[in-house]
Amino acid sequence: MILECDNMNNLFEDEKIEFKPLAERMRPQTLDAFFGQEEIAGEDSPIKKMIESDNISSMIFWGPPGVGKTTLAKIIAHQTNSAFYELSAVTSGVKEIKELIEISKYNQSNGQKTIVFVDEIHRFNKAQQDAFLPYVENGNIILIGATTENPSFEVNSALLSRAKVYVLKSLSIDNIKEIINRALSLPEYADVLLDEDCYDVIAQTSNGDARAALNTLENTINFTQVKKGKRKITKELLEKTLQSKTFLYDKNGEEHYNLISALHKSMRNSDPDAALYYLARMLEAGENPLYVARRLIRFASEDIGLANANALVQATSVYEACHYNGMPECNVNLAQAVVYLSLSPKSNSLYTAYNKAKEDALKTANEKVPLHLRNAVTKLDSELGYGEGYEYAHNLKNKVSKMTCLPDKIKDHKYYYPTDSGNEKNVKKVLDDIIKRKNS
Repeated sequence: MILECDNMNNLFEDEKIEFKPLAERMRPQTLDAFFGQEEIAGEDSPIKKMIESDNISSMIFWGPPGVGKTTLAKIIAHQTNSAFYELSAVTSGVKEIKELIEISKYNQSNGQKTIVFVDEIHRFNKAQQDAFLPYVENGNIILIGATTENPSFEVNSALLSRAKVYVLKSLSIDNIKEIINRALSLPEYADVLLDEDCYDVIAQTSNGDARAALNTLENTINFTQVKKGKRKITKELLEKTLQSKTFLYDKNGEEHYNLISALHKSMRNSDPDAALYYLARMLEAGENPLYVARRLIRFASEDIGLANANALVQATSVYEACHYNGMPECNVNLAQAVVYLSLSPKSNSLYTAYNKAKEDALKTANEKVPLHLRNAVTKLDSELGYGEGYEYAHNLKNKVSKMTCLPDKIKDHKYYYPTDSGNEKNVKKVLDDIIKRKNS
């Protein structure tokens, strides 16, 4: 299915559509009105320069929902000499792509570029993606894809090599508040009064998604009765629209750090109930689940380590689950990891070992790597003694040599001390055995 947009003749131009959602009415038409993504679309950014020079190349926008991927593609087409088409990754096939190529050739003969926007490009199969390749390469079309999934995994390498990937981030709280302000400046909302704390509620529950924020605002306005010529929106009314109690806390403020600290320390104390409680507090307040998942990955090594090496596997797996599921579906994925990590045997041996090694590394930054551990790449290296005295462990009966690997200044220093917790007691036995073999 091919959708013609913006400056192209619309098949349904005579059909008047009265209603447009607020999110669509608020869609910026120029780069100056575009919110967020300053690194790629702000002043002195690559996209702004491309627009100003009217020299557009194929690109892929990767980011979460509602951060401006489609809007940015339309702005690029609107502010350049380009025809703009949308392809549905769900309903379009190779046939539609070939039809579009013929249209692009006609546009090209009239001095106009053709931008093809494919939302959810990760849903295109290999044959569909391959169909674009020659036409992207020869300049018949400029492809702009949008995806919420990592394009390295979801877009084939040949197409990926012909397009620049731009990463779009979730909008900030301030971005969302400014978008709300702009919406309320529309003439049809002149009678709307929004309580100050409602800005925080909408901004936090939207999780950086402008579309979600505007949908919440629009639904609440529609449900609000006019009293004395005004539609007054309170936090209580907003929560009824959201059908949930809103927990307010500043994601960049003290309570944010208090809660993640409480979660971490509850898991460290092997208290799954408390850990689940603080997890729920964060998620229901609108915390980014990927932030929590990253903290769990850190915890798996800092507080468990080799006492249960599977803890890191569990934590990284839940990060992937959160990436694919999003909220609210990933809440149970995080709950599984939190309980698993809480119940795992604990050890901070890796954490303390690294910090000791770091301390020595900073103090001895000028120490040279021992000659016997260096590779002799050139003749001069060999003459200088690089590699001389190195013992290849695989050639030895015990598979371990008495060779010292640390610099002489700290050759007797030891960092890693395994505990008797969980599987680390077996690690301790292995390490003790290695020491015995070295000394035998």
